[in-house]
Amino acid sequence: MTRQRKLLTALCLLTILLCGCTFRMDQEPTDLAVCQSPLQSLIDGNQRFASGHPLHQNQDSQRRSDVAGEQHPFAIVVGCSDSRVPPEIIFDQGLGDLFVVRSAGNIVDDQALGSIEYAVEHLHAHVIVVLGHDNCGAVKAAVDGGDVPGHIGSITAAIAPAVETARHDPGDLLDNAINENVLRVVNQIKTSEPILGHEVEAGQLTVVGARYNLSTGTVRWLTEP
Repeated sequence: MTRQRKLLTALCLLTILLCGCTFRMDQEPTDLAVCQSPLQSLIDGNQRFASGHPLHQNQDSQRRSDVAGEQHPFAIVVGCSDSRVPPEIIFDQGLGDLFVVRSAGNIVDDQALGSIEYAVEHLHAHVIVVLGHDNCGAVKAAVDGGDVPGHIGSITAAIAPAVETARHDPGDLLDNAINENVLRVVNQIKTSEPILGHEVEAGQLTVVGARYNLSTGTVRWLTEP
């Protein structure tokens, strides 16, 4: 058994003692999500990444083979396309763990909502994290205003309502607009009909907002996780 696998086993067994999770001693856990809630797996994964001690679990050839035929992601992450914010890395997850929908400014349109609906309806993921980040270029472009080339204008137009709301808040406009944009997308997903809103109302789907710090690597939760 490798050192990484031993550590993973020890962590999972500790979780078993704390939360009463069922696990056979003759089996090795493939990931910590087996014994944790989806949100706790993300929280712990980010703590490992930010502290410089990621497990890099589910990234080997065996995992690649395991998920080649089907996928069962335990969470959905709606994030920004920014190259510095890859969800699988900052949450220390691997192949098949996360269903990721990314666009500049972590905005969602009908196509993005359809992708999320697919993950909820067909892949049975019950947690969605809307992940913004510091110094978001898309939000800054919306704050700066003015003409933008090509289809970029459709992105800034989608973020503009968040900017207008943030103008009334004390403090830094860009910082506030980033948070407000995340919260608006959270609400957009939670009220989307006919699928996502219904799942939220039924208590089958949790949608939370978060923000990633580019310098520290930590994720701060904007809504109660």
